[in-house]
Amino acid sequence: MSISKKEFGFFRGYKCWLFTLTNANGMTARLTNFGGAVVGLDVPAKDGTFDDVVLGYDTLQEYVDGNSSHGALVGRYANRIGGAKFTVSGKEYKLAANDNKVNHLHGGNFSFNKRVWTVEAMDCGDEPSVTFGYLSPDGEENYPGNLKVIVTYTLTACNCLKLDYRAVSDKDTVINLTNHSYFNLKGAGNGDIKDHVVQINAESYTPVDALLIPTGEIKSVADTAFDFRSAKPVRQDMDNGKLPNGYDHNFVLGEPGVMRTAAEVYEPHTGRVMTVLTDKPAVQFYIGIGLNGENGKNGKKYQKYAGLCLESQYCPDSPNKPQFASSVYKAGQQYRFTTMYKFSVR
Repeated sequence: MSISKKEFGFFRGYKCWLFTLTNANGMTARLTNFGGAVVGLDVPAKDGTFDDVVLGYDTLQEYVDGNSSHGALVGRYANRIGGAKFTVSGKEYKLAANDNKVNHLHGGNFSFNKRVWTVEAMDCGDEPSVTFGYLSPDGEENYPGNLKVIVTYTLTACNCLKLDYRAVSDKDTVINLTNHSYFNLKGAGNGDIKDHVVQINAESYTPVDALLIPTGEIKSVADTAFDFRSAKPVRQDMDNGKLPNGYDHNFVLGEPGVMRTAAEVYEPHTGRVMTVLTDKPAVQFYIGIGLNGENGKNGKKYQKYAGLCLESQYCPDSPNKPQFASSVYKAGQQYRFTTMYKFSVR
């Protein structure tokens, strides 16, 4: 059980650090305060060997230049907001139309994933942790309110990477934070994830239009390609033609604030299992459709489908869809959620 810290580089005059957390089982998590990102996650396979199962880069400059948000904390509003605008407390806020020049994606042009976070705390105990903080000023990316965000990463004794999210604003605003790690349980850069077996414990999903903005429906997954209530390979409904291009879709889990097992991912060759638990109301399942051969760790290239994301969140476009759980937070109201990625073998 340990935590170490070394210099990772500089961005706009701010020093960036690389933290390595190790638990008693030999699992390690590498984190940086640039974007609050998960840089590496070494977990055991059924034969006892360890592999890094998150996609990413070797250097800080690659994180600065990259456009895939590998491992990063995303905000103020993760996922999409239709028409790049929303209304809070009777006032309309226009946002950057950085998605197809129409919609708003992942907090704008210079999101939390490109910010240097402060290092608020480190704990070297039995379950090592590091806490990152960021103060997003009123009007940043045209969001209202000074928003103070605190995220604590803890590597638990049971091989779980736990993320505790805390935020509060001094004005009414919208808040939707997530982590954008891409996972490949065979190891980062070791082929695609289409044979990973996935279960998502959701009875419904939110259908989208051609630009991936929810239509407003909350539809049953029954008899659709989105039915992961029983585990199935990612490729199953891609190969049979039901959904040939794959997944970038939001699944509705239930009411916010209720901790639940949202999803499980199993990789048959290594025997690795990743269980995702969260008290957020939804999860976005994305399979790296936009990856296009960029250079990743150890000189490996990340092609389409090189990793999958399970991003705990509010539903996309919830500020404009009153039928979805509300992501509007009043001034002084606490945003508090926890998401856990737990690793085991089968």
